[in-house]
Amino acid sequence: MTENKLRILVVTQYFWPENMRINDLVRDFAESGHEVTVLTGLPNYPEGSIFPDYKSNPAAFKEYCGARVVRVPLVPRGTRNLSLILNYLSFFFSASILGATKLRNQKFDAIFVYAVSPIMAAIPAVIIGRMKKVPVFIWVLDLWPETLRAVGVVRNPSLLALVGRMVSWIYNRADYLLLQSKGFGENVKQYCTKDICPERLVYFPSWAEDDFSFSSTTSDLLVRDSTVFTIVFAGNLGEAQDFPAVLDAAESLREKVPVRWVIVGDGRMSKWLSEQVVARGLSNVLLLGRHPLSAMPGLFACADALLVSLKTNDVFEKTIPGKVQAYLASGRPILGMINGEAARIIEESGAGFSCSSGDAKGLARVTLKLATTDVGQRDIMGQAGRSYYLNHFSKPALMTRLEKLFRNATLRKGAK
Repeated sequence: MTENKLRILVVTQYFWPENMRINDLVRDFAESGHEVTVLTGLPNYPEGSIFPDYKSNPAAFKEYCGARVVRVPLVPRGTRNLSLILNYLSFFFSASILGATKLRNQKFDAIFVYAVSPIMAAIPAVIIGRMKKVPVFIWVLDLWPETLRAVGVVRNPSLLALVGRMVSWIYNRADYLLLQSKGFGENVKQYCTKDICPERLVYFPSWAEDDFSFSSTTSDLLVRDSTVFTIVFAGNLGEAQDFPAVLDAAESLREKVPVRWVIVGDGRMSKWLSEQVVARGLSNVLLLGRHPLSAMPGLFACADALLVSLKTNDVFEKTIPGKVQAYLASGRPILGMINGEAARIIEESGAGFSCSSGDAKGLARVTLKLATTDVGQRDIMGQAGRSYYLNHFSKPALMTRLEKLFRNATLRKGAK
């Protein structure tokens, strides 16, 4: 290893052309001169089927911004719980066996795991790390097995306990656990050995993709309309986002104030949303479908407020949805129907208003409050959010910090 160049293996079930924050990290490290390899699966998130562009030309997806991309087969996530479980298991097995085989002759200085669900995606990294005697960093973005219970994928206590033992096995074999939220600390510690070194638990939050740091005033998806208060939701359309409550709020405000609700994204609730918008006659709700990340800054510029919503439970309250950072970076006011860490950030930053998770009446109330707030004051709120983002979630500072962690861990590993 030279002083300036690191050989980094990134293990992630999700990767470009899927819209994921890990794409940003890989690009930045590769463009900084590091040798980056990505071990990932076949792109199928969030629709649940393999992307047509990939199926027609897999060779076009073997490199990303100078990083080598190694893909292994998996079962697409589909639309049912069973297919989702098979999706999780298939990547774990495929990456552990085929992935490790494909990488057998390659050397690394650090292994980084993008640990959104499923946590089993970290097992191939642990195996490869042990084989190659390389430090393993797991970026903990979801709490397992708590998340499985929270979203209803697994309810059996014995099965949840079994998953908990697997999580403990993974955490205790990683060199560093990077926590995306300060609220994750106690949950993670309960699966670690009692004598875990505090230095192994590192607060490492998410950032917004670079696109949101540059101002854009036009959008091909939406026309700016000053006669109506425009709210934009962008992201995964899943059960956790509580769209029944969002539509209830939209319906209750329909006759009170001119508001349009713009929902961008795709996911397991897409069909339900389309059916409900028609059934309720919600002409003030626009479903724009899935669009690339590059289209979001212009869309956000057409919004008067950006919406983040999440169902309530003890797991979600400790989580900061990635869109919160993107919203803050965009300099637009935020509306939150959410509890916990995300609500704290909205309040602490002064970027907008929030109400409790699942509170449709509360969402209608804070929406009406923001819609009737002076435009100048709304601009001040948006800029307050932008300033908060730069002070707490600056990507350059986080990347520098992560690179330093990689170097220090590599030196320690080599000294043993």
